[in-house]
This record gives sequence, C-alpha cells and structure tokens, in this order.
Amino acid sequence: MIRGILTVGGWTMASRILGFVRDVLIASSLGAGLVADAFFVALRLPNLFRRLFGEGAFNAAFVPQFASMLATEGPGPARRFAIEAFSLMTVWLGTLTVLGMIGMPWIVAVIAPGFLGIPEKFGLAVELSRITFPYLVLICLAAMVSGILNALEQFGVAAASYVLFNVCMIVALLGLTPFVATGGHALAWGVAAAGVAQLALLMVAASRAGMGLTIGWPKLTPAVRQLLKKMAPGVVGAGVTQLNLAVDVVIASLLPAGTVSLLYYADRIQQLPLGVIGTAIGTAMLPTLSRQVGAGDNAVAMSTQNRAIEYALILTLPATIALIIVAWPIIWTLFGRGAFDVGSAHLTAQALAAYAIGLPAFVLIKVLAPGFFARGDTATPVKIGMVMVAAHLAMNLSFMGPLGHLGPPTATSLASIMNAACLWFVLRRRGHLRIDQRLRSRALRVIPALAAMGGVLWGMQHVLFHEAMSGIVRLAVLALLTATGLVVYGIGLQLCGAGGIREIMAGIRRRR
Repeated sequence: MIRGILTVGGWTMASRILGFVRDVLIASSLGAGLVADAFFVALRLPNLFRRLFGEGAFNAAFVPQFASMLATEGPGPARRFAIEAFSLMTVWLGTLTVLGMIGMPWIVAVIAPGFLGIPEKFGLAVELSRITFPYLVLICLAAMVSGILNALEQFGVAAASYVLFNVCMIVALLGLTPFVATGGHALAWGVAAAGVAQLALLMVAASRAGMGLTIGWPKLTPAVRQLLKKMAPGVVGAGVTQLNLAVDVVIASLLPAGTVSLLYYADRIQQLPLGVIGTAIGTAMLPTLSRQVGAGDNAVAMSTQNRAIEYALILTLPATIALIIVAWPIIWTLFGRGAFDVGSAHLTAQALAAYAIGLPAFVLIKVLAPGFFARGDTATPVKIGMVMVAAHLAMNLSFMGPLGHLGPPTATSLASIMNAACLWFVLRRRGHLRIDQRLRSRALRVIPALAAMGGVLWGMQHVLFHEAMSGIVRLAVLALLTATGLVVYGIGLQLCGAGGIREIMAGIRRRR
C-alpha cells in the first residue's frame, strides 16, 4: 500500500505544482474580478459532476466489484464487465451533458444565484460553462479507466493523467488568449482539450494492460444491475465534500464581487495536501482493502485501516498547522502580482486558514470511506452525507452575515469534521475499526513535534516576511519557512519516537 501511496502522491504533487503555476497565471491575468468569477463557476460545474459520478459514487461501487471479479473470475469476465460499465457511462453521461448544455442558464442560476443581478457576469458564466461542460463526460470516463488501472495496481499512468489537465490549461491561457474574447474563454477551451487528452492517455494505458475498452449499446446484465444498486446511494454520499463546496459557491455568489475567486484560490492551496495525502492514501487503499475483506482477512484489513489513518495524521497535521500559521506568506508569494492586489491576498489568506482547520477531517473522510466501500456498503456514507449537507447549508446561511467571506470555508471545515466523526463512530460500532496500540501511541507522540514546528514558523514569519518584499525575496523566504518547518517536524518526530518517516523512506527505497 505504501508503494501505491507514494506513486499516486508523487504524481499528484507534480500535478499540484503545475496547478500552482496555472493558478498564479490565472490570478495575474484575471485577478479576482468578473471574468475570474465567471470562469471558476464554469470550472466548478463539470468538476462537481466528476466528483459525484466519476471519482465518487461510480468508482466507489465499481472498483471493489471489478477487483473482486478480477481475483475470483479472471481478466476475461472482468474486462467484459468493464466494457458494459463503460458503455453505460458513455450513453448516460453523454445524455446528461447534452441536457446540461441546453439548460445551462437554469443551472448557473441555481449554482450562482448572485450572478442574476449582474447580466454581464451571468451571461459570461453561461457561455463559459457551455464550453467546459463536455469535460464532464470525458473526465468521468477517464476516472473509470483510472479505476481499472488502480485495481490492476498500475497507479502511475492514472495519477499522471492529471498533469495533462494543468498543461492544457497553461498552454491555452498563454497561447489562446490573444485569439478569443477573454482569458476566461481561453481557459474554458483548455479545460475541454484537457478532457480529450486525459481520456486518450488512459485508454492507451488500459489497452496495453490487456483491458482495452470499446463502446457498445448498454446492457443491464446482472453485474451492471449490482453496480447500479451500489452506486445509487453513493451519488450523494461519496460526493458530500463537493456538494458542500457547491453550496459554498452559491453562498459566495451572494457575497461581494470577487468572493467566488477568493475562495477558489484558497481552496486550491488546501487541495495540495488533500490531494497528495488524502487522495493518494484513499486511492491506494481501496483495492487493497477490497481484496483483504473479500478474502476474509479481517485482521489484516484492520491493520491496513490503522496504518492508513496513521500515515494520514502524520502527514496531514503538520500541513494543517503550516497553512494556518503561514497562510499570508503563501498567498502573497504565490498570487501577489498583476491584478491580484494586497487586499485580495489578505482576504484569501483568511479563507485559507479557515479551510485548513478542516483539512485533517477532509483527509480522514477519504481514508475512512474505503472501510465502507470495500464491504459493498455505499448506503451508510450517503445517510451521513445527507445530514452533513443539510448541516453545512444551515451553517453557511448562519455565517454569511457575521463572517462574510469566511462563512463558506468555516462551514465547510465544521461539516467535514462532523462527517469524519460520524464515519469513525459507525466503523467502530460495527467492529470494522479498532485503534491499535501503535496508532494510539504515535498519535500522542506527534503533538510535541507539531508544537515545535508551529512555534518556529510563527516566530520566523513575523521576523522574516514583509509585504513590501520583492517577488523573488518573498519566494526565498517562503522556501526557507517550508524547509525549516519540515526539518523541525522531522527531527521532532524522531526525538518523540513517533516514527513514520522510516516506513515512508523504506517505501521510497522499495519503489526505486
């Protein structure tokens, strides 16, 4: 599992670094104004459906079933099942895409009601959303092919495909902007091109792995019916975080202009540890846990769950502390240029700190959810998820007045903490999660290392970082803060006997 985590995490890190380059270019070109707000809404729509139907509900049901069929019946039946599912997804999502493009004005009115009072912004959001929406069907199919490759324990290509998304966006912004109406139009066409590139890469990889896929007329075979039965409740449950973020956009559209963009930039920063740690562990863990549960190795499955939680906490908690303490240097260094001014940077840094509070819970959700999915249970997460969506909406409405732009990220963090706590409680109650002595001991020993790192970062930030610094000096100071924080935390772990680093380094050596 460690090798899979490192593979997915490594490629995700590369993708996130390119994503930072992309977002820096977007911030410099569009700032936090009308065009940026419209584009981020257009980008949110296909991504929301991707999380719900592609990487969320569908893969949560498909990967365990495909992995089990591969182990028990062999590659032939597993490939036939994959082709049946691929054909169903193509027809279903293709129809959804066409209907969505036709009804885009109504969809934008629902997801960004605050734009209705600004006709220019609303019309631009509708136009850009129609360009980006075909990405929905392309990336959902790509997510399914990624699930097949992950079940085959070929994590590299699936994780690397996300690098193409950022490459296409950067190329479109730099090369296409002079030839279209706005930079938002260039970015929207980059999104559509990225979907084509990602799906093509994954289809070639699947074919080389002996799982070449074709499209036929969908058939409701017993295996497909079982897939749909498991998938139906997970449409909401597996995508709760994305539904909460969609609610954030709705609320943000009702707040002062630029709030949608501010929350986007803040969310992009906290997505780095969430993607590198949470997605990597969850992606590598699901097929492994599915095989162990299917083979009846409950003790081994329990150990796998404990180690996943351990690695998640050891890697996520320092990121949380750092994002809260160093939020201002991060935002001002990465985005502080061009149309993105000091005021926007301060507001974005505040939102980043609010998002970071919920980061451990975001990651734990991705680690705990496979405990249900591997046992064929997609119903429990949806029941918990429905309650959390309602709670998140209620908190958003309560916070938008007194907290302003901090309302959505604060509500999202609190809802995620509640969600993770509920998943944890249910798994424990069913006997699927018992915290072993190693996890309990290391969770306590990591606290002094976190305190030391936080104290050092707080002191260094106030002494070294100043608003008037040039861009290159800001970058150097931020790099020094990052390196110092990592060194202090690593030394603290070893001195406190928390470990974790040795296993990760051993995994890197095995991977090499």
